[in-house]
Amino acid sequence: MAEPVNRREFLVSSIGTAGVAALASTASTSTASSAHAVAPPQNDGPKKAVLYGMLPASLSLEDRFKLARDVGFAAVEASPITDPGECEKMRAGAEKAGIRVHSVIYGGWDPPLTHPDPVAREKSVKNAEAALRGAKMMGADGILLVPGLVNAQTRYTDAYKYAHEGIRRLIPVAEDLKMLINVEEVWNNFLLSPMEFAAFVDSFKSRWVNAYFDVGNVVTFAWPEDWVRTLGKRIRKVHLKDYKGGPGLFGGNKGSFVNLREGSINWPEVRKAFGEIGYTGFMTTELGGGDEAYLRDVSARVDKILAGE
Repeated sequence: MAEPVNRREFLVSSIGTAGVAALASTASTSTASSAHAVAPPQNDGPKKAVLYGMLPASLSLEDRFKLARDVGFAAVEASPITDPGECEKMRAGAEKAGIRVHSVIYGGWDPPLTHPDPVAREKSVKNAEAALRGAKMMGADGILLVPGLVNAQTRYTDAYKYAHEGIRRLIPVAEDLKMLINVEEVWNNFLLSPMEFAAFVDSFKSRWVNAYFDVGNVVTFAWPEDWVRTLGKRIRKVHLKDYKGGPGLFGGNKGSFVNLREGSINWPEVRKAFGEIGYTGFMTTELGGGDEAYLRDVSARVDKILAGE
């Protein structure tokens, strides 16, 4: 079965090549400030976070965390790591910078919980268990999990059954570790309406299974603010990215991911919806990476979103 395009690579190609380059041209790559101030205090509203992979790879681990803090982010979301020593380095590096690793963007594509081969499904469960344990060691409180996908090899009904079985097996591990399994909606031909997504989360009847809502992922077929209001308190984590084209099926075709506030999303209405459901968790930027000037610009764009602009 062909594997989906890696979403980080897709975003870098769609945003990083154009948007990142344009912004990065205004300043050369710079290192984090040597100041020791902690991340700026944030009110009771949503908190800003950034993907660790968006931070310049040319910097040391500690300097990447310092840079995240200095440009205004309160946390990072890391890629999955299972080696205890490396996990400890991530946790310690974040703490030294005065921020934290709040989540791990595990994914779960390779192989998915819905793979037609039972051996592959077993491997998927074991991989997710390892991701939960690694995330715990890094100081995170949960992982992002793609529940599976529907394609020519996997029928929708089978995907629903297999995804449910896999997550059910993960719940005892999550409960033991006190870690959240945050299921994300993504381009996987599965859980295509907010009502179905909400019902899927509710079906587990577990505080450890929640929703990870990506604002940009639904624009090709829906309106983000509608999803926010429907999912409500089920949303425990949020990804911020923008999409030009849509909203809805008749406008979303042949669109592309763009930098924040440059696409088709009605950000003031989305911000209003998050306010209505009382969301105060982390909102993590999921964009192409760049230098300090670019990251400061991204941080400022998030500030405008949070301000309802």
